[in-house]
Amino acid sequence: MTGKIAKPQLAPKRTLPKSDRAFPTTALEVLLSQSVGGPVCGVDEAGRGPWAGPVSAAAVILNPDDLPEGIDDSKALTEKRRFELEPRIKASAIAWGVGFASVEEIEELNILHATGLAMCRAIEALGVEPKAALVDGNYRFKLPCDVKTVVGGDGLSLSIAAASILAKTARDRLMIELDAQYPGYGFASHKGYNAPIHQAALKAMGPCPAHRPSWAPIRALLEG
Repeated sequence: MTGKIAKPQLAPKRTLPKSDRAFPTTALEVLLSQSVGGPVCGVDEAGRGPWAGPVSAAAVILNPDDLPEGIDDSKALTEKRRFELEPRIKASAIAWGVGFASVEEIEELNILHATGLAMCRAIEALGVEPKAALVDGNYRFKLPCDVKTVVGGDGLSLSIAAASILAKTARDRLMIELDAQYPGYGFASHKGYNAPIHQAALKAMGPCPAHRPSWAPIRALLEG
């Protein structure tokens, strides 16, 4: 009797459609709120990497009975969608706050500590004292309440995602204002990040007061 061993067949790779990916929920907020016995805010920042402009942060305490549809990590949304969601988040949230740290404060403190300062200002602007904060990332900032860090939090926690939207829209709006104040750099389009038109403008005109002098490309121009 003869025979052969059939090799196992590998299942074809399956790519999940975008609609099947996990979206942020309030599960982390519920667990932490039960643990600390009080309100929990989500906190996130925007603008740590650009060559110009301040860093911003937002804090949001969501109302579990009034959650706007469509809240997601700000990076997964278009600029138009972020600005559409901004007033809905503000209108439905129990409390929200936005804080900034200026270019001068970034230079004095460094970007990490300036980010923490912006977060403190955002929490203080809530008008409600949270018992704890869910903060995106793995760095434990010193904030005026207990802190729980969440890596990838803007894709897991609904309140962090909401904060990421408010931080981004607030900073984008300010960069549009800086574009009018310092025309020619294209701040309204690239928001201070590295972009070909930004590089070209810097070479043609040099830095302006909105630029961060310690950032390597800006420092090189200033020293040159």
